[in-house]
Amino acid sequence: MNQYIIVITTVASIDNAKNMAKALVENKLSACVNILPKCYSIYKWNDNIEENKEYILLIKTIAHKYNDLEKFIKSLHSYEIPEIVSINIDKGLPEYFSWIDGTVI
Repeated sequence: MNQYIIVITTVASIDNAKNMAKALVENKLSACVNILPKCYSIYKWNDNIEENKEYILLIKTIAHKYNDLEKFIKSLHSYEIPEIVSINIDKGLPEYFSWIDGTVI
């Protein structure tokens, strides 16, 4: 049985979010990507406190695809060091997991 994960990344624009989401699904690295509307991020970068509006992508996939997915996100991302983190899914609807299995190759 596969281990399922949600990979999270943030991007600066809705166009970047849509393009990345479509590319991840088209390339069978993700079964589904949710784009959450603008969040407000405050973070330290180059010794400055930065504030920006961003979009959050929730990327549903299989754990063994993480390395390929990470490389793919980095190749499309506009940030020098993008947020790319993974969260394990402990439980879920078996039919949903079967759908992921049939979509992510």
